[in-house]
Amino acid sequence: MADYSVTLAKIIEKHKLEIIFVPKPPEEIEIKSNEVNRPGIVLTGYTDYFDPTRIQILGWTEFGFLLNMSDDERRKALGYWLELHPAAAVVTRGLDIPDYLKEACIKYDVPLLRTDEETSAFLASLIAFLNRELAPRITRHGVLVEVYGEGVLITGESGAGKSETAIELIKRGHRLIADDAVEIRRVSDSVLEGSSPSNIRHFIELRGIGIINARRIFGMGAVKPTEKIDMVVKLEDWDATKAYDRLGIDNDYFRILSVNVPVITVPITPGRNLAVIVETAAMNNRQKKMGFNGARELMQNLGIDDVDANDKILEEWD
Repeated sequence: MADYSVTLAKIIEKHKLEIIFVPKPPEEIEIKSNEVNRPGIVLTGYTDYFDPTRIQILGWTEFGFLLNMSDDERRKALGYWLELHPAAAVVTRGLDIPDYLKEACIKYDVPLLRTDEETSAFLASLIAFLNRELAPRITRHGVLVEVYGEGVLITGESGAGKSETAIELIKRGHRLIADDAVEIRRVSDSVLEGSSPSNIRHFIELRGIGIINARRIFGMGAVKPTEKIDMVVKLEDWDATKAYDRLGIDNDYFRILSVNVPVITVPITPGRNLAVIVETAAMNNRQKKMGFNGARELMQNLGIDDVDANDKILEEWD
């Protein structure tokens, strides 16, 4: 899997940062770590575990520490830190930047920026942004829709009816995120987020009609830029020799970027209303996450002993 980076220019634009000093155009400076750091103990000279690829954040604490030093001690402290060439330094709370800090950043070619945001708020915002921009990602064929607040990835062979199902779902008040190609990112250890490539966003291909723009036809309420992926609905042709799940006790999964995502397999036959099935699957998945399982309730009502669910990985996407 490839390593990803984001330019400092994009971070500056996103967070409206003020440029105090940059050694070269921000478009040429790449940030490759989704973690950030506050210098802290590094200013005392302990640098064993310092990671220079992280953006550095300075707030009241760091400035208070530096202000209590003599000029010589301050030069040494900044030298311990900046000679390691961190990716960038950001001063929060709109604090005045003393000449000694600016001069040290110029000396060691470290970008120096400033934000008016409070330190904690800026840290949270920056980490969330970096997690998304630098997340591991793949692109897969399918359709991603938001149904009753659940992100549903619809997969299946070409011609299975994925796009037609998406159109029917849009007509029923749900929202399209991506058609044909879905970019999937792992934004945390357990969360996947899907979006559409920018050049085909909002477009849907319908056989017999052609390409349509869902946003222009159905309005802004019919589309959404991103959505977490909560479940997969796999469409396949009906196979009379295959035993399809009729209870919903066992759990099938797609393992996507090391995250297990629940999947249901829906056999296609003439006359089946796939949009209604997807709606029901989304509500049932949400209900299961809240701790209720209709199949187990039925077994209890019938006096049948409860059984353990069998978990099975159907596909792995990496």
